[in-house]
Amino acid sequence: MNDLKPAEFVQTMIDVGEAKVKTSTRDLILRGTMAGIILSLAVVVAITTITQTGIGIVGALVFPVGFCILSLMGYDLVTGVFGLAPLAKFENRPGVTWGRVLRCWGLVGLGNLIGSLIVAYLIAVSLTANFSIDLTR
Repeated sequence: MNDLKPAEFVQTMIDVGEAKVKTSTRDLILRGTMAGIILSLAVVVAITTITQTGIGIVGALVFPVGFCILSLMGYDLVTGVFGLAPLAKFENRPGVTWGRVLRCWGLVGLGNLIGSLIVAYLIAVSLTANFSIDLTR
């Protein structure tokens, strides 16, 4: 088993932060959007599981699967970028500026929002039969 010493782990985090800051605009938005979609679907599955079983802990056990998928697929949540991107700036990595850190935060956050709104729209369409159900009754 390969063990990382704490200093090596921090160095890896700084390297990842630098890589995220230097990622292209298209990739940041795409990774953020996919993360928003997957996490939103995890919420839908967790809520559905809770309402169908009546047992809250079952939903709590289902929801983390979304985070595992995000991690395995390499997608970005804005919360992770909030933690990793500034580390590269604090270490004065070449090409990393506060402007690029803010750009990274904004683009990943925008992608997360787009992804979650896509799922919200699709769920609304499916639950209202394409908005044809009269909700005023």
